[in-house]
Amino acid sequence: MSYETIAILMFTSMMIMMLTGQRVFAAIGFVATAAALSLWGTGAFEMPFNAAFKLFNWYPLLTLPMFIYMGYIMSESKIADDLYDMFHVWFGGIRGGLAIGTIGLMVVISAMNGLSVAGMAIGASVALPEMLKRNYDKIMITGVIQAGSSLGILVPPSVVLVLYGMIARQPVSKLWLAGVFPGLLMAALFIAYIVIRCKIQPELGPLVSEKERNIPMKQKLKLLRAGIIPFLIFFFMTGLFLMGITSLVESSAVGATSATLAAFFKGRLNKHVMEETLRKTLGVSCMFMWIILAALAFGAVFDGIGAVKAIKSLFITNWELGPWEVLIMMQLSYLVMGTFLDDTAMLVIVAPLYVPLVISLGFNPIWYGVLYTITCQIAYMTPPFGYNLFLMRAMAPPEISLPDIYRSIIPFVLVMTFGLILVILFPQLALWLPEYVSSR
Repeated sequence: MSYETIAILMFTSMMIMMLTGQRVFAAIGFVATAAALSLWGTGAFEMPFNAAFKLFNWYPLLTLPMFIYMGYIMSESKIADDLYDMFHVWFGGIRGGLAIGTIGLMVVISAMNGLSVAGMAIGASVALPEMLKRNYDKIMITGVIQAGSSLGILVPPSVVLVLYGMIARQPVSKLWLAGVFPGLLMAALFIAYIVIRCKIQPELGPLVSEKERNIPMKQKLKLLRAGIIPFLIFFFMTGLFLMGITSLVESSAVGATSATLAAFFKGRLNKHVMEETLRKTLGVSCMFMWIILAALAFGAVFDGIGAVKAIKSLFITNWELGPWEVLIMMQLSYLVMGTFLDDTAMLVIVAPLYVPLVISLGFNPIWYGVLYTITCQIAYMTPPFGYNLFLMRAMAPPEISLPDIYRSIIPFVLVMTFGLILVILFPQLALWLPEYVSSR
């Protein structure tokens, strides 16, 4: 049996196991183990041990539980709710102001958590009911929350970029810096769309009532102080890192400690908050550790059978595709897989194949990590099985139907595709900041 056939069998087996509902790490790890034992016998038992030691010796992985903890304690202590109250009062006098404030909320939640699920949960439970109560168009705001929550996997500290850095063997600090401007660009494009749409159709984003807006300035400033805490934590954490005072891991510890102190001084750090935060942090962190471990074992088998060279030969020698055509094909494959897989599953399936191919074609792997992440954002909201579509369906109130959710994402998918094209055409949008910081 040729190595190309073995690679196809591995890939197909893994996909079938995932479609049967098996956990991602179990499907990947089982296929990797079975293939290794079949190819190399009992000597292959060393592969998972080597992968485990490689994982536990990777110092930057400590950032993963730190940032997850920071996000959950801000959420459980309701500090994120204070932030939305601030946006509510200060942006309520603008047409579509609450939708604009929701995008701002999502950016900050993304900068605290690094996962899209946290933004979706807060947006659906806090922002969505408030906007519906104020007669915002249900289809537009459903799209706003889905699109805004997708920023969690691009804006640092992105957990997805941590996983990409681990699998692609690229520095996480550079990947996070590369995600800053594309993430802010995507948020700016969302806001521009909301402003233009509400200017053309004012009924989609009505003004907050004058009674709610005309509150005493003292109360407005109090809300501003309460809502500014997440911004201060984020800029304090990243500022120390960018100035070279703290390392990446130390920066994550600063963020986690600052969030805990903020909850304490606001009188919200109780037993229930800590129990929920620690339970959710442990669950998500362990899930990602198992996935990375399985991905490393799977990648080792793929490297061993020469699958990367086979794929390169297929694209370039047999199909005679150019580098940019290969890149576009890879992005299209992410969109297809994203209709029924989450970002982590997509990454561990194809990164061992695509990243070496990207490097051999002369593309920057840091830049490609950003392209991958943006494409995942789009795939998250692509019917029929986009990950965010079902999250929204589970969290949305009864008056928002599944057809409403599908319709809501169409303009935002177009906006995100435009953002992806901009990053492809102008790589410095992603590469300027990491290059600047490295040169200092």
